[in-house]
Amino acid sequence: MNGNVIENQYGQIHVSESVIATIAGTSAIECYGLVGMASRRLKDGINELLKKEDLSRGVQILNNEGKLSIELYIIVSYGTQISVVANNVMEKVKYTVEYFTGLEVEEVNINVQGVRVQE
Repeated sequence: MNGNVIENQYGQIHVSESVIATIAGTSAIECYGLVGMASRRLKDGINELLKKEDLSRGVQILNNEGKLSIELYIIVSYGTQISVVANNVMEKVKYTVEYFTGLEVEEVNINVQGVRVQE
């Protein structure tokens, strides 16, 4: 397997980074304690909470010789343990991306961009 390509007896399957980012973002927001995804770019120190159709903007995919490294930018709910929420997100994203794509995820890194009170 090379890059985001899966090979089998019938040919090759190319999985784009945007598809992987959408899968990762969608599985992350299903986790308890997560308010939503944040933009990777901070503008004047203000965290932008992304809408469901923009989830992939809070995810960065890095490919290291066929192994994926996923960076997630999240906003957690006030009153939750950040380390517990982050660990749950890491496990869920790794499992989901590997299950749906068949690609190996080497690591999932969490960047907490803010804490918000859920409305």
